[in-house]
Amino acid sequence: MVIRRRFNQALSLEERLAQFATSLREEAELLRPGAVRDEVIRRARLAETGSQIHDWLSSPGLRPPT
Repeated sequence: MVIRRRFNQALSLEERLAQFATSLREEAELLRPGAVRDEVIRRARLAETGSQIHDWLSSPGLRPPT
């Protein structure tokens, strides 16, 4: 039997995504314009979008489907 190793995250998903996006933006500033920089910026945008979706899904105004 395979034993699953579980652990609690120290930061919430939203906080981890925000930190990841920030670090990617900082990395992109150090890169020269080109395909690699564009890819890093794209990943940062995806992380920010994921954070916004998490906010939306966990908002108290969101109603369950009827």
